Amino acid sequence: MSNLANKPSFKGIIPPMVTPLLSDNLTLDLKAMNHLIEHLILGGVHGIFILGTTGESTSLSYATRKKLIEESCKAVKGRVPIFVGITDTAIEESIRLAQIAKKEGASAVVAAPPYYYGLGQEELFKYYWSLASQVDLPLFLYNMPSHTKINIDAKTVVRLAEHSNIIGLKDSSGNAVYFQSLCHLLKTNFTLLVGPEEITAQMVMTGAHGGVNGGANLFPKLYVALYNAAIAKDFARIEELQDLVMEISTRIYTVGSYGSSYLKGLKGALSALGIVKGNIAPPFTSFDEKEMTKVIDTIKEIEIKVTKVL
Repeated sequence: MSNLANKPSFKGIIPPMVTPLLSDNLTLDLKAMNHLIEHLILGGVHGIFILGTTGESTSLSYATRKKLIEESCKAVKGRVPIFVGITDTAIEESIRLAQIAKKEGASAVVAAPPYYYGLGQEELFKYYWSLASQVDLPLFLYNMPSHTKINIDAKTVVRLAEHSNIIGLKDSSGNAVYFQSLCHLLKTNFTLLVGPEEITAQMVMTGAHGGVNGGANLFPKLYVALYNAAIAKDFARIEELQDLVMEISTRIYTVGSYGSSYLKGLKGALSALGIVKGNIAPPFTSFDEKEMTKVIDTIKEIEIKVTKVL
């Protein structure tokens, strides 16, 4: 019998939570972290994903990652599932983070391919199989080829889905054909989550179980409403909400000419809304005054529109 039959499943909007930092850009801002978690849970999210790309995981020290796992789990108090990113170039460090996540009560761990060296598909398969066999929490694969330079081929995902501890995949490739092939090949109990918020509604209507959308840090109720509309196939409502999601994407994530414009824009907008400060971990820096003024004006305008439709 396939190992897919009795795996835990998750669905809905699971925001990749930003990591609030103090003005030294290194130290976890616990007060802001607690505020953000309450903001997300009150917004109706179905889970929280910490230490992902949006959470700047690779820019944080191991001590800060450990503290974030401990404090986030403590703040959530089991109200929603917590997913913990354990991506690292050293499998030993990924296993160590998974052990901390297990101890603190997280629900699952998430791992992108180890970056720097380019792994072939067979090497990638063996890596994930080994990792899944050594962690005590359910494991999500994380396909992020723009950052890792490695794509987890659909055939490799299907093979890995046979491991009893690999329960799903988060795809941030933005490749709708790839994602749909996974939906077609993995119709049993294997959770498929989509990263890019611009295509989440479309993917949910055609097989995705939910979205891991950065914009949900800003307006969780908006993204939850869009997910619900997609489940219901309420096309008029989807169109109304999708327009706002696209405004956030095209007007907030594109300020400045940076590879980090998404992070700068998201944290800057969160700062403008009074949710967390806009501090970003090195090697990145926050927006300058001119760019920040643009973000403030834009997000306030979008906030008014979001309030009207919710």
